[in-house]
Amino acid sequence: MAVIALAGCSGAPGVTTSALALLLSWPLEAGRRMILAECDPDGGAVLHGLLQGTLGDRYGLRNLSVAARTGEFSDAFWRQLIDLSGDDGMADSPRNRLLLPGLTDPAQAASLGSVWKMLAQMFRGIEAEAAHDVLIDLGRRGAFGPSGVLAERADAVFLVVRNTLRCLQAAQGRVRALQERVGDVSVLMVNEGPYPAGEVQRVLQVSVIATLPYAPKDARVLSDGAEQHRHFTRSPLMKAARTGGTLLAQRAAMRRARLDPRGLRATGGEVTHAR
Repeated sequence: MAVIALAGCSGAPGVTTSALALLLSWPLEAGRRMILAECDPDGGAVLHGLLQGTLGDRYGLRNLSVAARTGEFSDAFWRQLIDLSGDDGMADSPRNRLLLPGLTDPAQAASLGSVWKMLAQMFRGIEAEAAHDVLIDLGRRGAFGPSGVLAERADAVFLVVRNTLRCLQAAQGRVRALQERVGDVSVLMVNEGPYPAGEVQRVLQVSVIATLPYAPKDARVLSDGAEQHRHFTRSPLMKAARTGGTLLAQRAAMRRARLDPRGLRATGGEVTHAR
C-alpha cells in the first residue's frame, strides 16, 4: 500500500506519539503488516518512552551500521524489529505491527551514512513484495541531510503540525523546505490550538489530510508509557488515528498513482524476504 514519512518542526508537534497512535490503529488489510521505523537522527523515544526501558538497548537502528558494512543488512533489519501488536491489547493480530527503534544517542547518526539509503531501498522492496506498509518517523530534522533520502523515496510526506500560532509560524518555513526537497507535502494536524483546518491550509498553502485530537492523558501512554486506562483503544485519540491512517494511506496511494500511473516505480534495490 504505502511508504509514508512523518516529519516535524519546532513547537513540539508530537511526531513520535502520532506515529505510534497510527501504528497501533492502522487499518491493516488481511495478510499485511505495518512497520514503524524511528529514523530521527536526533534519537528515538520509544525504547525509553512507551517501552520504559524494559528491552535495554539491544534493539535499534544503531545495530544496522555494522551489518551494512558486513553485507548482513537484510537479516539484521528483521532481527531489530520489536513486535508491538500484542502490547496490552492495543492491536488485534500477532506480529503485524512492528517497530524499528531509533538511535539511543544522536552521536550514533554519524555512523549511518550508508544505512539511510539502504533503509529507503528496503522499505520500498518490502512494501512492494512482502505485504508491509511502512511508517517512517523522521522527527524534526530527519527529512534533511543524509537521512532525507527516506523522505525523497516515500510515497507521501506529512508534516505534523499543531494548530497554534507558534507551531504554524515554524511550520511555514519547514513546508517550503520540504517542498523543495520532496515536492508535494501535506499536513497531519494535532488539534491543540484555536485555528481550524481551513485556516491552517490557508496559512501553510498545503492540504490538511487528517486531524488528531490534543489528548495529553492518552498521549502519555504512548510517549511515556503511562498506565493505560481500560478504554484507551476506544479513546478519541486512537479512533482518530484509525481514521487518519486510512486518509494518509489514501493520499499516499493517490500521489503514487499520479507520479507512477503504470506502476513501474523501481524499488531502487534488492527486494528482501519478510520474516
